[in-house]
Amino acid sequence: MSELSIHTTQNVVINYKAASVGERMSASLLDLLIKGAYIIVVAYLFFDLLGISNVLNSADMWTRMAIIILFFFPVIIYSVTLESLFEGQTIGKRLVKIKVVKIDGYQASFGDYLTRWLFRIVENNLMGGLIGLVAMIVNSKTQRMGDIAAGTAVITLKNNISINHTILEEIGDAYVPIYPLVIKLSDNDMRIIKDTFLVAEKKNDFETIDKLTKKIESVTGIKNQSGFQIDFIKTILKDYNFYTQNM
Repeated sequence: MSELSIHTTQNVVINYKAASVGERMSASLLDLLIKGAYIIVVAYLFFDLLGISNVLNSADMWTRMAIIILFFFPVIIYSVTLESLFEGQTIGKRLVKIKVVKIDGYQASFGDYLTRWLFRIVENNLMGGLIGLVAMIVNSKTQRMGDIAAGTAVITLKNNISINHTILEEIGDAYVPIYPLVIKLSDNDMRIIKDTFLVAEKKNDFETIDKLTKKIESVTGIKNQSGFQIDFIKTILKDYNFYTQNM
């Protein structure tokens, strides 16, 4: 399983494990089973029980095509719809614990999912899906052509994650917060702050720590009371956890 390093817009490198070909195929198989079950249920309920098949037999070709497309349209747009709604996951991907992400650190957009979906039509239908399979095997990030075009990759969520990889901070029951205005920030803001701070602290990059401190102050209106920027940012992280866990 290959490493996938995502460089965010804050120049933070986040390492993930690229989903294996086997994981991606398993997710696709589960999605295929779900779509197959839908087709069977629709065909039985509407075409057999409700007699829509009789309407098809007496209709012209264009009417038959329109009715068929109407009933099976959810199957056609299954992947692009669910990935857009569930932030890069279909039901199959969720069960296998993999998801689609942008390799530049941004959240994938509907346009990215649509690009992947359009390429899937080609990759899955030409040569029995062999094109997509070969693309994933030869690519170091197991990207298929649609991923390359959309700037996305599929990662596994089965990594062992410690508290250092989350926005959580260890705080005791007796902890007393200092900066209540920290609740102006979001979880995503705190994730960026923590990732950036940990990298900068490790590299003794005091210029980045200074910029990060000033950014926090300007956005929240908080003033650094400790005098030390590293202590200030650590307090910000702990205060955010205190207030959000006790809201």
